[in-house]
Amino acid sequence: MCGIVGYIGTQQAAPLLVEGLSRLEHRGYDSAGVAVSGSTGLRVAKRAGRVRDLGESLPKRFSGKAGIGHTRWATHGPANDVNAHPHVDGKGTVAVVHNGIIDNAAALRAALTADGVELASDTDTEVLAHLVARSEQATLEDKVAEVLSRIEGTYGVAFLHADFPDRIVVARNGSPLLVGVGEKEMFVASDLAAVVRYTTTVAHLDDGEMATVTSGGFTTYRLDATGPAAIERRAQSVDIDPDAYEAGEHASFMLKEMHEQPVAAESALRGRLDERFGTSHLGGLGLDARDLREIKRVKLLGCGSAYYVGQMGASLIEELARVPADAEAASEFRYRNPIIEPDTLYVAVSQSGETVDTLLAVQEIKRKGGRAIGVVNVVGSAIAREVERGIYLHAGPEVAVASTKALTNMFLAFALLALQLGRVRDLSLAQGKELIAALNELPGQIQQILDTSDAIEPISRRIAEAESLFFVGRVRGFPVAREGAQKLKEISYRHAEAYQTSELKHGPLALISPEVPTVAIVPDDELVERNVAALHEISARGGPLVVVTHPGVDLGDLEERDCARIEVPRSLRSLDPILLTIPLQILAYQAAQSLGLDIDKPRNLAKSVTVE
Repeated sequence: MCGIVGYIGTQQAAPLLVEGLSRLEHRGYDSAGVAVSGSTGLRVAKRAGRVRDLGESLPKRFSGKAGIGHTRWATHGPANDVNAHPHVDGKGTVAVVHNGIIDNAAALRAALTADGVELASDTDTEVLAHLVARSEQATLEDKVAEVLSRIEGTYGVAFLHADFPDRIVVARNGSPLLVGVGEKEMFVASDLAAVVRYTTTVAHLDDGEMATVTSGGFTTYRLDATGPAAIERRAQSVDIDPDAYEAGEHASFMLKEMHEQPVAAESALRGRLDERFGTSHLGGLGLDARDLREIKRVKLLGCGSAYYVGQMGASLIEELARVPADAEAASEFRYRNPIIEPDTLYVAVSQSGETVDTLLAVQEIKRKGGRAIGVVNVVGSAIAREVERGIYLHAGPEVAVASTKALTNMFLAFALLALQLGRVRDLSLAQGKELIAALNELPGQIQQILDTSDAIEPISRRIAEAESLFFVGRVRGFPVAREGAQKLKEISYRHAEAYQTSELKHGPLALISPEVPTVAIVPDDELVERNVAALHEISARGGPLVVVTHPGVDLGDLEERDCARIEVPRSLRSLDPILLTIPLQILAYQAAQSLGLDIDKPRNLAKSVTVE
């Protein structure tokens, strides 16, 4: 959600800024802009639309060796040229880019207007430029610190000032920001993807920190009541292949990442399975057998797909470890004044590690003395630093907004956690070894499903023609149905609702018709007969069916009617959900493709949601 990039060094800044912004397009945005500091002061160019449009419209003499850029996702005011970032004060002395939301913006705008300031935009961000320009502090650092002390809300900000052309000042509170170290040049970004082609040596800012960035290095400060106080913050090398942020031969990042799932799954499991003792090694948890036995409940917290896979994980943990477990939307958790129990393990689930609702839930847990771990993909992310303990997903960079390989690895992380919890309780050695064998087979089974993509395509095209759909499943299958509906909504813009199959007759069955297909999750488990009976109720009312199931499951005479069948390989029942999820990714992808939609940049959505 929104993106920031900055550069200061020996090269012209504008081309680097535009390139960096193009690498942040996956985060979601509706306008873009850049500002550079040159010999004649600050110059700004911005416009609604795509980064490429901005790049093509830049004047030929748009020079300056320090600059900041931004991709905006509209919050305050519509998406237009005026509301695009960077914002400047009336004299063009200060330029600022901002991720986040200023909660007291209305009061600050009113005060500035009463003081004779003419505000050009509808945004909350513009007040920052005017306030810094009006500050009487001597240094840019002190000006910024003074203004930020008046701000309520979240921000990742970067400032240019015409009177201080040798520096960019940045600060963070609730929105990610990093400093990249190059050779006689420095970078600023909200996401490593923006600068990975130029440096993988970075320093992540923590909340309440500010940094001065010059071509020769950076200095970090802690913001407190007395102003900025210098602190030590060392840059560290990140082990990442820059090509991981390229789609390569694939038509989209989502397609690439779907096909990376077998390799990503192997990475998630590598070195973590102990076949001798039928358990898992999760050193990042920092919990020994006694600690694990003291856990009486597990609560998984996530948003969107992370929440739905959390529901899969909760079922897995209860089934294998016999520990009560449930999942909850992190965005709601702290607002209901939750009871935090010392013997509950709270698990924060986020691909980016920057999802602000999940981060705030962790902070609420810690504030009340609870124990939280993270299940995240990005090393050094805010949640990873906040919890200090957890399970890294090792999925590699995930660029597409619709999560695929990270979601799969989240499920595997829950399986590893369930295995470890189970083996200190009632899960036998034989059962542990059986689960390990099944986990080792999963990457190959995922590949088998991906290899059937062509056979699924006719079904996907028909799904795309429907304006509204149901996804249904029971027990282990219900969160699979929820994730399937989510995927279809995200990238094909088709209305899709997920229900427990057993709940259809309690209301939703009234909507079944030949125009409303149902995608049904029917694993070969203890509920298969009840599931098939419910599908007959749908079919009897003319509802088209797509059934995701296992080989050998008898659907009766359904397949003689309007019913398509998709099969996945068999595994242990506890691991069925992730294999049943893979065809739903393919369905959603192919449906969006048949509609000619921009799959990696779904409208109104962002990869990392860093505002409430």
